[in-house]
Amino acid sequence: MLDRIRGQLEQLSSAERKVADLVLEQPYTVIQAAVAEIAKNAGVSQPTVIRFCRTVGCSGLPDFKLKLAGSLVTGVPYVHSSVRPEDPTSEIVAKVFDNTVSALLKCRNDVNPQAIEAAVRLLTDANRIEFYGLGNSGIIAADAQHKFFRFGIPTVAYSDTHIQMMAASVLGPDDVLVAISSSGRTMELLDAVDVALASGAKVIALTTSGSPLARRATVSLIADTLEDNETYSPMISRIVHLVQIDILTVSVALRRGPGLIRQLEKTKHSLKNRRLDNKQQE
Repeated sequence: MLDRIRGQLEQLSSAERKVADLVLEQPYTVIQAAVAEIAKNAGVSQPTVIRFCRTVGCSGLPDFKLKLAGSLVTGVPYVHSSVRPEDPTSEIVAKVFDNTVSALLKCRNDVNPQAIEAAVRLLTDANRIEFYGLGNSGIIAADAQHKFFRFGIPTVAYSDTHIQMMAASVLGPDDVLVAISSSGRTMELLDAVDVALASGAKVIALTTSGSPLARRATVSLIADTLEDNETYSPMISRIVHLVQIDILTVSVALRRGPGLIRQLEKTKHSLKNRRLDNKQQE
């Protein structure tokens, strides 16, 4: 529907063009708005809104909204990925959600099962696992360590570059370093990875394809997202990396077998008396 509107812009009357511009700029707002609100926001009359809907091949406004909604669900939300200061809250909410969902679906479709299998095998057999990340990726590393330490495997997360270098130098052939970077080009992290590899450790990278980190790693788990990491703090890639960590967590847990279930139950039981029950909350 959005492509159809763009293709017909030159054929629309000046009044209908105003409606078209509003739809292209704020499609989610239009879906939720009444005809009077659409007419007011576009600066046209209500009959013009109805004429526009018929011009683009719909029987009326309800039919147009239905087809527009279907277009937004099945289309590529990156068309509307740029959030602007003039966007209403409804547009911002929709764009952030849809861009994130679209990125997750893309990465799911692009996933390399062989790479996941290789990474799970390395983590399952590791004597020690270390998670390295800087800045935003350091938070993901901490989340990964929070999940993996419950498996009874010695784990640690480092976000300080000096500590990463020192820790990497004492890793051995049975140890695994998980390096997380949305750009894959941070020099300090690459230096730590080089030291770990020289020590004989295996490296799993969560990064973008073709990056220096991806090329260095023993196994690379790729997350290619459409966002400007040079200017803005990574948002979408952060969510994708967290999901990748969850995939590794679940896979390693299943691989380690029934004995791990008792280990996890033990950790949960240790917190049982630290929470209020429903009666205490009342």
